[in-house]
Amino acid sequence: MALTLWHNPRCSKSRQALALLTERGIEFDTRAYFDAAPTHAELALVIAKLGRPARDLIRAKEACETGVDLTDEASILAAMADDPRLIERPVLISETAAAIGRPPENILRLL
Repeated sequence: MALTLWHNPRCSKSRQALALLTERGIEFDTRAYFDAAPTHAELALVIAKLGRPARDLIRAKEACETGVDLTDEASILAAMADDPRLIERPVLISETAAAIGRPPENILRLL
């Protein structure tokens, strides 16, 4: 199973998720999504894999500070595509599902 971790090395939760996978010998790719921001289409796909609303993938505090309409899915996707700092982290993505690592142990459900 191919896995990709959207990772921010400055985030403690993201580092914890990376350590969980590494300690278990799980093979995965790491995407430093601040450097390689996901496209609108990639974000929409991850939200579909999460099976949750887009609002669950956006960092609410930062979104409110920037004026994102948290009731509008299209606005949320556009904001995250424009500013990857708004994306909740970490996110582990498989071919069929995704999990937000808040807490980091949440990602283990994909294994």
